[in-house]
Amino acid sequence: MPEFDYRQKAWSAALIVLFFVAWELFCLISGMSDLVLPRPSQVFITLVEKFPILWPHILQTLATTMIGFVLGVGLGVVLGAVIGVSKTAYGTAYPLLVGFSSIPKVAVVPIFVLWFGSGSVPAVLTALSICFFPIVVNIATGLATTEPELEDVLKALGASKFDILWNVGLPRTMPFFFASLKVAISYAFVGAVLSETVASNRGIGNVMMTASSNFNVPLVFAGLFVLAGLGVALYVIFSVIEGRVTGWATRKNDMIAT
Repeated sequence: MPEFDYRQKAWSAALIVLFFVAWELFCLISGMSDLVLPRPSQVFITLVEKFPILWPHILQTLATTMIGFVLGVGLGVVLGAVIGVSKTAYGTAYPLLVGFSSIPKVAVVPIFVLWFGSGSVPAVLTALSICFFPIVVNIATGLATTEPELEDVLKALGASKFDILWNVGLPRTMPFFFASLKVAISYAFVGAVLSETVASNRGIGNVMMTASSNFNVPLVFAGLFVLAGLGVALYVIFSVIEGRVTGWATRKNDMIAT
C-alpha cells in the first residue's frame, strides 16, 4: 500500500513538472508575447518579487474564502440532512435550491454590494452561495441511499428516526460529504475572487483585476498560481482527513490496489 501511494505521488509530481516544462518550451519556441502568455519562469520570478505585496491580499482572500466555506458547509449539512430524510422537503425545497444554484453568481454580487456595501461581506456571501449546493446534494444523496432493509431492522430493534440518522445515516454520508468538500472549496475560491474583482479593494481578485488593467500579465498569472496553490493545499488537507475518517469506505479498493 505505501509503495502504491509513493508511486502515485511521483507520477503526479512528474506530470506537473512536465506541464510547466512544455509550457516554457512552447513560449520560447513560438516566441509568444508576454502580453498573451508569459513563461512560467517569468510568472515565478514575478511571484517571488511581488510576494511581500501579495501576502496581505492572499490572507484577505483566504480569510473570506474560509469564512464563506465554513458557513456554506454548515448551511449545506443542515439543508442536506433535512432534504435527505424528508420526502416532502425533497419535493419542495430541492427544485428551489436547483433554481438558486443555476443563477450566475456574477449577477448576485451587485445585489450583495447594494445590500452590504463593498468589502469582505459580499466576498463571504458569494463564496457561501456558490459552495453550499454541492454539500446539500451529496449529504441528501448519502442519506437517501441508506438501505431500507437496514432501517427496517433498526426500527424493529426499537431505534428511533433520530437514532438511525445519527448512528447510520450520517456516518454513511461521510464519503459523500468529503467528496463534496473538495469540490466546494474550489467553488468558494471562485466566489470570493469573483466578488473581489467587482466589490473590493483588497484580495487576489482585486490584484488580478488591477494587474490586468495595467497589462501586467505575469502578475495576473502569479495570482492564478497563488489561487491554484491554495486550492491544492486545502484539497490535500481534506484528502488526508478523508482518509482517516472514511478509511472503512475505501478499504476494499485499497486491498485491490495492493
